[in-house]
Amino acid sequence: MHLPGLHLDLTQRYSKMQIRLFFLLIIILSIGFTTPNPLKASEPNWSSYAAILEQHIEQKTKDGITLAWLDYPAIKTDPNYEKTLYELQSFSLGHLESKEERLAFYINAYNIFAIKMVLDNWPVESIRDIGSWFNPVWKKKVGKIGGKTVTLHEIEHDILRKMGEPRIHMAIVCASLSCPDLRKEPYTAEKLEAQLKEQTYRFFDNKSKGLNISGESIKTSKILDWFAEDFNDRIAFISKYHPDITKKGKIDGFLNYNWSLNGKAK
Repeated sequence: MHLPGLHLDLTQRYSKMQIRLFFLLIIILSIGFTTPNPLKASEPNWSSYAAILEQHIEQKTKDGITLAWLDYPAIKTDPNYEKTLYELQSFSLGHLESKEERLAFYINAYNIFAIKMVLDNWPVESIRDIGSWFNPVWKKKVGKIGGKTVTLHEIEHDILRKMGEPRIHMAIVCASLSCPDLRKEPYTAEKLEAQLKEQTYRFFDNKSKGLNISGESIKTSKILDWFAEDFNDRIAFISKYHPDITKKGKIDGFLNYNWSLNGKAK
């Protein structure tokens, strides 16, 4: 039996339902496109840099210091080295939106340019040999970021330190034995918190250059002396990663800082 009125009513209901579903889909899609995800990074493609870190770092002990040891001669001839420099220097800074993106980018930039400074002046026994008392290596032009030629000093002091994250000092590597170890992967916004946390744990676990507790004596890296203002309460900072330090009282000295190159010098 044909019921025209019923057919019309059902048609109208289905049409209204389809319209509602259509507008609901539009709303869902618009939310997906407009809601920012602070950990979804618009960062350089660090694949070439990742390959260098994976292939040319090994654990070694030199002058009593255990560290991540770089094969500088191998890096210099690795095609991934030039690709890494291109990926860094051609990247548009406008893509960096979150603090995590900026921190990860400039930590990688510092570490890559420290390697570049060494290789541009190869061979050297220490990165400090590249400069002088009146013109230190840290203030020498090393490469371009966002079309501007920069120095290691500018990256560290004018950019990274101003972001208020003291753990950068456990992540940036000044190409020396007593520096924190160069991590075997690039820093990324998505993993940054875990990476910085692990780096700091590793640094203070290294008795040869991070933290040495002997009886009542506490000696730590000169980094915590040079940048004391960044750490505020040094004991409180260290205790987050090495709780035993709170039982000892205060830091009573600093470990000798060895500026010899953190890898093969010739």
